[in-house]
Amino acid sequence: MTVLTTFIGTSNHGFAQYAQDEIRKLFPAAKFSLIVPTEVFWFQVPPETENALGTLLEQEPIFLRHLQPVHQTWEHTSSEEDLRQVQVWLREAHAAGLAGAHEKIAVQIRKDERVQLPYAPFAMKAALDEVIAGELGAEPVVRYADKIISVYIGAKTLYIGISRPADNLSDWSGGAIRFMKEEDQISRAKFKLLEAEQRFGIDFSVARTALDVGAAPGGWTSLLLERGLKVTAIDPAAMSPKLQGHPKLTILKKNAGDVKLRNDEFDLLVCDMSWDPRQMGRLVADLLYALQSGGTAIITVKLMHKKPFQTVRDILRILEPSLFLLKAKQLFHNREELTLYLQKL
Repeated sequence: MTVLTTFIGTSNHGFAQYAQDEIRKLFPAAKFSLIVPTEVFWFQVPPETENALGTLLEQEPIFLRHLQPVHQTWEHTSSEEDLRQVQVWLREAHAAGLAGAHEKIAVQIRKDERVQLPYAPFAMKAALDEVIAGELGAEPVVRYADKIISVYIGAKTLYIGISRPADNLSDWSGGAIRFMKEEDQISRAKFKLLEAEQRFGIDFSVARTALDVGAAPGGWTSLLLERGLKVTAIDPAAMSPKLQGHPKLTILKKNAGDVKLRNDEFDLLVCDMSWDPRQMGRLVADLLYALQSGGTAIITVKLMHKKPFQTVRDILRILEPSLFLLKAKQLFHNREELTLYLQKL
């Protein structure tokens, strides 16, 4: 439990190989094994690697959605004996100082869907919560934990570890962040901007004016209006009637290339267009005169050609004369795209 060199990585479906390629650049001698094809994988870095977790957090891979540190593995019995084993492990982890009294501890159980067990994952969570509350003097929680106990039940192997939420890249199980669908929600695209807001730690309230490029039907515009921003939405397609008449919304029903804006008019630019990424990049680049120096941009990039790293390089070549990349990440709600978070120089 002292040297952490084994992890479970999770990507969006179809992107595990790209996440592994990024990890291999950080640790050329790393070993990999797929747990769920194209999505979940086990990897191990050489034991002599210094602070592997720190390296992964500081140079976070774009396509690694969730990271589970693994402190121990064993072959599960596919019986309720597994529940007793995880309880014994937790007691040992507590004795080793990995889990302390008075902490808030969340338990997250994931299971390969192909694995049949005589107990539900919730039963394992209940077994661990029993030890947390009854023996550790800690508090079982679901969110806002000090520590997360992560358990992954594979075809034959049970992987378990305990970590700070930040060490997992996401405090949601497997990085699968969920939002409640609102009754009058315009589109599910809103979830992408909500996730970017949380994942990148963006405070939209510090912005005053936003430009939404390719805004229709208005999912992103609606969130920015909720955050109190004054929004200019550009799209030749129709915006949702639910937004019509909003006092802080200006709709320009035009192609973005045909609009004329004022210099330095906005302190936030967002774009979630289903276009070829290079075309989208050039379109956004032509509008950057309207974004103030120090302003931020949030842009989704469609990965249409299955060459994601080249696509990112091409987009940045177009944007970087004016924008500085703060973070590139494939978010849970991105599916087959990724999100760029940039700042105007």
